Amino acid sequence: MKALRIVFMGTPEFALASLGSLMQSQHRVVGVVTAPDKPAGRGRKIRYSAIKEFALSKELPLLQPVKLRDPDFIQALKNLEADLFVIVAFRMLPEIVWAMPSKGTINLHASLLPDYRGAAPINWVIINGEVESGVTTFFINEHIDTGAILLQERIKIDIKDSAGDLHDKLMVLGAHVLKKTVDLIATGEAEAVPQDDNAMQHKAPKLNPENCRIDWSEDAMSIYNHIRGLSPYPGAWCEMCNGDTVSHLKIYQSAYELADHKLDPGRLIKSGKALKVAVSDGYISLLEIQLPGKRKLAIEQLIHGLRLEPEANLR
Repeated sequence: MKALRIVFMGTPEFALASLGSLMQSQHRVVGVVTAPDKPAGRGRKIRYSAIKEFALSKELPLLQPVKLRDPDFIQALKNLEADLFVIVAFRMLPEIVWAMPSKGTINLHASLLPDYRGAAPINWVIINGEVESGVTTFFINEHIDTGAILLQERIKIDIKDSAGDLHDKLMVLGAHVLKKTVDLIATGEAEAVPQDDNAMQHKAPKLNPENCRIDWSEDAMSIYNHIRGLSPYPGAWCEMCNGDTVSHLKIYQSAYELADHKLDPGRLIKSGKALKVAVSDGYISLLEIQLPGKRKLAIEQLIHGLRLEPEANLR
């Protein structure tokens, strides 16, 4: 097998395991492309991406283009003389970039394509209550997540898995599948199978405040899945109405209980060390929440200091 010259493109922590796997292979990572530095946090200090930190630690050539069609960036890519571009959690590439290497450009996606094409597959498979997910490697084309599939591997989702738990599992699995894919391309044994658009049942659109808001009129399991599907980031949210005070509440961990009752959905119930919310077919117990201006807290840490007015509810 001839070792390939690879340019790796990625930004967040999810891409780290894949880059590390390629660095330990017989192939040669000749360059890394990641997002430009951005200020973050309350102090608005410049923070490097996870991939930039790793690239600097390994003294890899690093590119951080603002515009992917910038002539200087295109020339810098050409100068790296890569056989293959590998993409993990990066931006949509223009054809002038993805068509450049002789072996093509491949992407690792955190779902079983064609299902859950889009920006947030890990979150949406949990939100939708799926019992399995997986990773897919495929050749990039002019459309998002539609290229011919190279490899797929599946993984079970536990009923207690949050999006963060599944993220970590798929990160490890993805690194393994990506390495296998690159080896197949290097030996000429890779077989690319076109995606069947008719088999797509779900999409994975970007998360926004509207689709992160909890609808307390839904059933207990749907709400439970919604909360764990948005934990630890960006967090499911709602408004807490307590007397004349309305505040923004984020919920990161919960449990569900099926039961008959006559309470209105969203009604808050404080009982000992527990805080529950009535829903259509039972209750949601709040286990970890965040009040405005506060850090995340287990419910036991704030229940004694929480005073609920009559008819307090979440909406």
